[in-house]
Formats: sequence, C-alpha cells, structure tokens
Amino acid sequence: MKIFNTLTRRKEEFVPLKEGEVSIYVCGPTVYNLIHIGNARPMIVFDTLRRFMEYKGYKVNYVSNFTDVDDKIIKRAAEEGISAAEVAEKYIAECKKDMEGMNVRPATVHPRATQEIDGMIAMISALIEKGHAYVKNGTVYYRTRSFKDYGKLSHKNLDDLMGGLRELKVDGADEKEDSLDFVLWKPKKDGEPFWASPWSDGRPGWHIECSVMSRKYLGESIDIHAGGEDLIFPHHENEIAQSEAASGKEFARYWMHNAFLNIDNKKMSKSLGNFLLVRDIASKYDLQVLRFFMLSSHYRSPMNYSIDLMEAAKNGLERIVTAVTRLKRLEGVAEAKDAASEKEILTRLEELHTKYDEALEDDLNTADAISSIFEMVKLANTSVDENSSASLISQVKGMIVTCSDVLGIKAEKKEELLDADIEALIRERNDARKAKNFARADEIRNQLLEQGIILEDTRAGVTWKRK
Repeated sequence: MKIFNTLTRRKEEFVPLKEGEVSIYVCGPTVYNLIHIGNARPMIVFDTLRRFMEYKGYKVNYVSNFTDVDDKIIKRAAEEGISAAEVAEKYIAECKKDMEGMNVRPATVHPRATQEIDGMIAMISALIEKGHAYVKNGTVYYRTRSFKDYGKLSHKNLDDLMGGLRELKVDGADEKEDSLDFVLWKPKKDGEPFWASPWSDGRPGWHIECSVMSRKYLGESIDIHAGGEDLIFPHHENEIAQSEAASGKEFARYWMHNAFLNIDNKKMSKSLGNFLLVRDIASKYDLQVLRFFMLSSHYRSPMNYSIDLMEAAKNGLERIVTAVTRLKRLEGVAEAKDAASEKEILTRLEELHTKYDEALEDDLNTADAISSIFEMVKLANTSVDENSSASLISQVKGMIVTCSDVLGIKAEKKEELLDADIEALIRERNDARKAKNFARADEIRNQLLEQGIILEDTRAGVTWKRK
C-alpha cells in the first residue's frame, strides 16, 4: 500500500515497524459540544483506513483520544452550571452515539486526557531535565528552538513563525524566553479543574496530551499518526518536538491528513450560520448516507457539503443496497447447477475486485473504490438473473457486500422489524430495567436503534418511532 506522507510530501510504500501489525493514532475531538461535520470526516476516513488494513490481514492497534480538559469545556461548564467533568462525560456519550450512527467502530482504546495526567507530568519532567523545557512562575514552556528539526512536518521556517503559534493563552506570556515557545503546563485559575504537579496546581497544555497518550498505548515510535489538516501546525508539529526530544526516537513514520470540508462552498463557521452538527444531518438522513458522501471524494481533496450532493450520495447508496437486495432474493430461489458458462462473469468480477483493491492501496482512494463497487452492481444488474446459478449469485453478492463493508458501508439491508416485535423488545427492556439489568436494557435500545427504531422514555411510558 502507498500512503501520501505529509512529512515527506510524497507517496511512500507502507512498511510497518513490526511485520503484520499496524499502530495508528488519530487525534479525537474536544468534547464540549455535539460533534460537527468537520469532526466526522477524519473519524470516517481513518476508520476506513483501519478497516482496510485489517482486511489486508494486519493486526491494527487503533487509538483515538478524547480531549476532556480544555478552555472550551470549562466555558461550557460555566454556561450549563455543571462541572467540566460532567460536560465531558455528557458529550463523550453523545459523540459515541454519532460514531455508531456513522458506523465508526470504537477504537482499540479511547484514552481521555484527564486520566493520563501522571504520564504528562513525567514527560514534562523529562523535557525539563534534558533542557527542552523550563519553568516560569508555575508555567512550564517548551523551548522550541532546542529541537533542531522543528518545522519538518509543516515545512515552516522558525524565523517566519514569530508569534504565529496557536497556544493555550496564559497570564505572563511575556515571561517566555522566545515567543515561539509553547505551554506544557499552566497554573490553575479560580474555578478551573486542576491537578498537583511539581511546578503548580494546574493542568496540561493541549499538545502534550496526545504525545503522552500515543506513547502509553502505542509505544515511543508508531506507524501512522493522522488527523485533519488543520492540526499539522502547530499541534502535530509540537507533538513531534515533544515526543522526539523526550525519547530520542522517530515519533511517527507516516503522517496522514484529511482536507477541509466546506458548506455550500463556504467555510463552516458559527458566524455564517452554517455550522452543521452530525446530529442535524441525522434528523434528515441515515448517517450511512453521510459516510457514503464522505468517502465519495479522496480524503486529501477538499470537500463541499450541500443538499444536492447528499441526495446524490443517498441515491448512490440506494443503488448498491437495491442490487444486493435483489441478489438476496435471487439467492433464495436459485438452483445449484453447473456454472461453467458463467466463467466470464466471474473473471470480470475478479477484475473489478482487483481494481477495487488497487484503488485503496493507492493512498486510500475511496472514490475510485466506490466506482469499482458501482461497476460490480452494473455487472450484477445486467448479468445475473433468475437463470443464474446459486454459486454465481452468492459470489457476486458476497463481493459487493464485502467491498462495501471494508468502507464501512452497510450494503445488506436488515429485515425490518414488525410492530409486534418492537413492542415485545420494549417489554423485555422494561423488565430488564425493573430488575436493574441495565446492560441488557441498553443492549435492547441499541439493537432497536440499529434497526432504525428510536425510543423515548416519557412519564407515560416508552414511545417509539422509525427513523
């Protein structure tokens, strides 16, 4: 497989650090609100990368964090009159619901920044000891110029960056030795969450969090670090500086970044009134449509979200699902017979499968992979019918379903539950809740949600509706 490496600005053959295994770290969201469509793109793209790596036989350790201590979280806590921890817990739960709707699989580990403070203090202490960081009145700064390779990811020159870093704002910023130095630890302010450290009661800077979580769960050197292109500088640049200064080893071999996403050809922003949450989209479309839309363009190409493009994605997805539904029906009536005359169709199917694989092996080109699936659908619609053998029908259907599944696209429609079945499951859920078997109650809710059934607990009882 070839990957476009942001570090070298070229496609490179992927060679894992350890044969047969892949370590991937993806920067996750800061949990102060429901996730927006911009958050969704890296989630979907790199979930697909993981799925493809597993499909190719790799054992994948996939880590994606939740940033659960941040100025925005503290501000939201003050607005809602609850603690920062409660804000984070609330929006992590909501994020997981949206991820499930987009068929984004849970990471191997979803570390939270607040649970890794000890590791951050240890790394900061090591950086101070090595001369890469210094303390001023309880604040710890990273000495940026001490890392000779600073700028190698973003390809920026230090002398051109004066004052250009995005930092956590702190009082006494003029105490820094250099305006390019960034915060590793900051003292607490009144009402803020804090942790004890050798320098002050306070909390970590943003950048140190990912360095520590990546090292803990994946090791000092990893295969792939990924995220949105807005993170290249300064976040990922600062991660490299911290991690490599602390360990003396290469932090990540390959860096992958997805491009920006606009709304109706305009940059998404609250001021323009086009800030689009995944939950907003879920009220109008099955989130499988959003996933299909996201994968219809190459991840390094800028994307534009519009209703017309979403409708096109919906139609494209339905085309695949309809073809599989038809094949499933034919599968039920087909006879086992000699398929010798169908060899040409199977040869063509295998050619399309090769084309599909080649697309994904070429820097995860999901757009061309979807085109190959459409060609399989066309082959199915024109060459497979009630006179085809059971073997042919099964192979064509299996190929379309498998290739779709690697992309996280559900091509095989589940049988719709009857009203009576839904009511029976709701009764079972009520009984489970009375017995305090909340795990089973949640399992039933999720089972119904997968079938497009939304439950609402009211004082009068449980009501339900189909999506």
